[in-house]
Amino acid sequence: MDTEALRRRGLGLAWFIVVWDVVEGVVAVTAGLAAGSIALIGFGIDSGIEVVAAGIVIWQLRGGAHARQRTALRLIAYTFFVLATYIGFEAIRDLITADRAGESVVGIVLNIVALVVMVPMAIAQRRTGEALENKVLVAQAQETWLSNYLSLSLLVGLSLNVLFAWWWADPVVALLIAGIAVHEGREALDEAEGRED
Repeated sequence: MDTEALRRRGLGLAWFIVVWDVVEGVVAVTAGLAAGSIALIGFGIDSGIEVVAAGIVIWQLRGGAHARQRTALRLIAYTFFVLATYIGFEAIRDLITADRAGESVVGIVLNIVALVVMVPMAIAQRRTGEALENKVLVAQAQETWLSNYLSLSLLVGLSLNVLFAWWWADPVVALLIAGIAVHEGREALDEAEGRED
């Protein structure tokens, strides 16, 4: 596949993520508010952050296959840090106050569907980014994988709450995701420092 075809494919993947994550985010935040689940609300906010990251990818790819990479990588790194800050703060608050999330079957189903759709999407993003030698698209693939880890972790946390009433599982899982987000943000910043515009 030539560079222009790969660039168009990368744009198509980014636009798919925008549409998917808008819908996913609305459902997740609504279900999270209903259940009082900070991890589920955080998942919805992560969807919003992924929309921003996909927008950054669209902006970068419209400038050309290798244009604007340093700036775009920095912007994506900041989206990881925003996510980590919000989830970390809310999770610590919930652990201190022993705020218990309610059961959320909708949240469980949403995360199963998200994994089915987004695991292949993350693979396609990474392959396209590597073929283009586009570190921005590869970084966004990492953010999509982070969302997949969040889905899997949320399934564990929500299921433990439903099955065993382990209220603390939800904020503990959220803290794990916050840590992963910080790590991924640092990696994206390191990539940005290693590449000139």
